[in-house]
Amino acid sequence: MIKLGINTVLYKAFDVKTALKAIKLAGYDGAEISAIQGMCEHLVLDAWETQAPLVKAAAREAQVELLSMEVASLDEQRLTKAFEAAQYLGIPVVNVGPGGKSGDEESFDVCIETLKARSALAAKYGVKLCCKAHVGAAIYSTPTTLKAMELIKDESFGIDMDPSHIHRAGEKPEDALASVVSRMGHVHIRDCKGPGPAPGAPQDQACGRGEINLYGYFKALVDAGYDGPVCLEVIGPEQTMQKAQSIAAESYGYMNAILKILGAR
Repeated sequence: MIKLGINTVLYKAFDVKTALKAIKLAGYDGAEISAIQGMCEHLVLDAWETQAPLVKAAAREAQVELLSMEVASLDEQRLTKAFEAAQYLGIPVVNVGPGGKSGDEESFDVCIETLKARSALAAKYGVKLCCKAHVGAAIYSTPTTLKAMELIKDESFGIDMDPSHIHRAGEKPEDALASVVSRMGHVHIRDCKGPGPAPGAPQDQACGRGEINLYGYFKALVDAGYDGPVCLEVIGPEQTMQKAQSIAAESYGYMNAILKILGAR
């Protein structure tokens, strides 16, 4: 069964205990813990030894599964701490961005070598490192994702397939998914209005409010037999609890209904 989660970045105005309780109330199976320095650190990696037990206790109390962690950075020291924390917390997936610059061959080569090294490091902790195509980065489209898949063979490396970035690359995510699903270990999900570069205001990232064919995307997921986490990731300014919860609940209802129609929940 596909598990629906939500990145705690939507609740960055609140502590992790409050965020996880809200996620449970919105209906989700689990959560992606945000450990993104400078944006939202519900797990401060520089103090993970003292903070991780608190996160574990909060998840247990809220009765939500810890599905993944987002770090974004490719810095070796930060990722080492992230993998250590993930191993302790039983989190199977750590998500990062590719870094680099679109259309720059040298930048792409550096990106691939870095991802190879970080994937090897992830393997030591029994964790999968997942990277998504990202607007403006070295890996930004399905063709660049396929090239990365070809060059990085490690089982500890996977694809985080975010349809909003593929949409902003001028592609149809529901069509692009089939070519990368064999290596997918995670999905960041949100809707998107317009061609970008930004995905729109937080409320417009709620599933069903934008232009992405999310029914087609989920059908492609189900048809391919994907059974990993699908985590809502809504970025932007801090939200009040009322606004955050409306985005979370609306998106859950939309995704859950689609998956029920498809016989996947």
